[in-house]
Amino acid sequence: MTSPSRSRAWETAALTAAALFAFAANSLLCRWALAPRLIDPTSFTSIRIVSGASTLFVLTKVLRTRADLARPASGNWASALALFAYAIAFSLAYVRIGAGVGALVLFGMVQITMVSWGLVTGERPRLGEWVGLAVAVLGLAVFMLPGAHAPDPSGTGLMIVAGIAWGVYSLRGRKSVRPLLTTADNFLRAVPFALAASAAALVSGSGALGAVNWTVRGAALAVVSGAIASGLGYCLWYLALPRHSATRAALVQLLVPFIAALGAVVILGESITLRLFGGGGIVVAGVATAIAARAAAPR
Repeated sequence: MTSPSRSRAWETAALTAAALFAFAANSLLCRWALAPRLIDPTSFTSIRIVSGASTLFVLTKVLRTRADLARPASGNWASALALFAYAIAFSLAYVRIGAGVGALVLFGMVQITMVSWGLVTGERPRLGEWVGLAVAVLGLAVFMLPGAHAPDPSGTGLMIVAGIAWGVYSLRGRKSVRPLLTTADNFLRAVPFALAASAAALVSGSGALGAVNWTVRGAALAVVSGAIASGLGYCLWYLALPRHSATRAALVQLLVPFIAALGAVVILGESITLRLFGGGGIVVAGVATAIAARAAAPR
């Protein structure tokens, strides 16, 4: 008979794995829509957030419990702003860089943001976790060294902003006691930010946000990204987050670039460069080392 602790461990692993695959799918869907200019970044972001909010609203009505009815919405404007900042920077970056490249930069910055906050608030990683963290940072450094195949600097900078914003959003999500309600409320609050950005792009016609331009296929990819990979994926992540320390939550997300890179090769026809393969491999090795050290440590 399976012990409750082992059953909970398997449940946590399943929730985390599903969320990580959803995150990788977001990179693939965004790059799929934006690389061939099927839609502009701002419209993609708006459709993604609105469709995610709509899906989550329906789920809150279908899956709500008596406890949910008695509890007010638990999202907040700070989390919604972090969610929007991540989404718009994410879309703008994927006009310039590949899916695997973007995912590696994104979740590298997520790791740095979350681990740094963990240290500030008193979490002290064990020696094995420090070793894993150092190896993972080394992998990122290898990947981002200047050279002929270095990623686009503007796209990299935007993805760094997206990673910091997602790290902030994830940290705030660790306090959630009603993950579905919290995610739905945050998405709903992010809608005005997204619509304001679309209005600004429409009025300006060009500039930093780009000209408004979309096709049915591009809009459909944005809907899938918002309704499934974002709405459902973030809900699963919020369910998993309270079961992880800030350090481990940051580290496991570094597995996403590996998933995204493989998906980009199969689905988008992108190539795996030696830089991406080598840097990504070192990052994954660091993640594995840190997680093993956490799992083996006495409670």
